[in-house]
Amino acid sequence: MSTFAIAGRELRSLFTTVTGWLVLTGYLFLTGFFWTAMASMYAMQSQDAIVSPYMAAQVDMTDYLVAPFFGNTAIVWLMFCPALSMRLFASERKDRTLELLLTAPVSTAEIVLGKFFGALGFVAVMLACTAHYPLLLMRWGNPDLGAFAAAYLGTLLLAGGLLAMGMLFSAFTESQVVAFVLTVAAGLTLWVFSWVGGGADSLASQIAIVTHAQDLFRGILRLSDIAYFIAFIGVFLFATHQRVESFRWS
Repeated sequence: MSTFAIAGRELRSLFTTVTGWLVLTGYLFLTGFFWTAMASMYAMQSQDAIVSPYMAAQVDMTDYLVAPFFGNTAIVWLMFCPALSMRLFASERKDRTLELLLTAPVSTAEIVLGKFFGALGFVAVMLACTAHYPLLLMRWGNPDLGAFAAAYLGTLLLAGGLLAMGMLFSAFTESQVVAFVLTVAAGLTLWVFSWVGGGADSLASQIAIVTHAQDLFRGILRLSDIAYFIAFIGVFLFATHQRVESFRWS
């Protein structure tokens, strides 16, 4: 059983559980609401800008629609990613199926990566369900598709970080509820670090997960932001690996 086999199993299992469909439905409902509200607001601002050449130059689609939309929907992931990750190991431990998985001819790294990529694949499906938003804009305007690509990348990295963190908490408990609450609490803590004074260059701001996603939502690709998410995901996946590996010796 390889990493991709485990990932495929996890992805399929999310489509056969109530949790997976509730997360997908809730995400599409909330993002649809946000998109409708923000697109309407942007249309009104664009109409007002017609009579003012100076204002027309300031009403940029990326700054007034794309970035606010992805910034607001990022808050949604604070709830939905813990809902996806809470079952990854907690349910296996509660059902006593983790022992069977650990005795299979598969390494701990393959188990951890497989579960992570399975959950991340579900997130990718959720994002793909919103791909019609930029396509709709192409009918009435000339959106910056590069900004959309960067925003989707930022969302995927943000979700990946929250999933990796949630996997660690899931590996420490048999209760999905406990894993969910701990992940939400940790995610909110990392989120509010950006509110601490000291400016964008302060230590608290650099630790905050949302700080490194904001520029991506605006279509700005920075190596430092991508490196942050890769390191963030890597640290939590490594910690999860060590936790799962300890079950082999207990």
